[in-house]
Amino acid sequence: MKMSEAGSRRMAVYFWSACLALVAIMGLSGCVTTGAGPANGSHTDIVTDSDEPEVRKRARIRLELAIGYFEQGQTTVALDEIKQALVVDPAYAEAYNLRGLIYMRLNDLRLAEESFRRAMALNPRDANVTHNYGWLLCQQARYTESFQAFTQAIANPTYGGRAKTWMAQGLCQVRAGQRAEAEYSLTKSYELDAANPVTGYNLASLLFQRGELDRAQFYIRRLNNSELANAESLWLGIKIEQRLNNREAREQLATQLKKRYPQSREVEAYERGAFNE
Repeated sequence: MKMSEAGSRRMAVYFWSACLALVAIMGLSGCVTTGAGPANGSHTDIVTDSDEPEVRKRARIRLELAIGYFEQGQTTVALDEIKQALVVDPAYAEAYNLRGLIYMRLNDLRLAEESFRRAMALNPRDANVTHNYGWLLCQQARYTESFQAFTQAIANPTYGGRAKTWMAQGLCQVRAGQRAEAEYSLTKSYELDAANPVTGYNLASLLFQRGELDRAQFYIRRLNNSELANAESLWLGIKIEQRLNNREAREQLATQLKKRYPQSREVEAYERGAFNE
């Protein structure tokens, strides 16, 4: 049975807002370095604080401040710090990466793309930047280019963020209507990071829509049995248990939902018996 358009929109709001927040924060992982390091991957010695040029050190301090402001939601203050970092060191790729994330949050996609392209030109081996660029392309429905960027990031042998990139690619494939491909990408992400709630939720949702209820139940139960469960995941679990005629499990989830999120639209939907939305 297909979900209603309203139900699909609610699911979309959940996974896009949640994932965008994760991408923005996770895209900063490894952003701040203690040394400039060779961009071509060559290696002669371990880079220590004394090796860092004074210009880069001053720019890095600005970048660290910008990251703190960005994570606290003070976006314009973060942007000002990044501008100052780039005045000090115009060749600082990590600063351009954060600049791109800031402009994404400000919905200035032109400047975000310019920032990511500049960061990639300065350091083509940074898969985090390629991932963020792919996510930006996805926001513009440039799906073919987006998937190329994600594939490039995943193929980087030194990249430690494959789980987040498989997840982002899967979400973009859902948006592009490529559901079979999305299931594959989300499954790959789940294999690498089973604790990611966005991956678990969306994989369960895809399977639920396809009628693979036992598999959907497996993923949503793992999420709902963790501290990362929320109103959306509990409601999806309720609908799956309802479809499987597991009344006791459905009522247990409903009790949690009403206790933890009494004013939520999911409780209102439950009270209406809107299990097919």
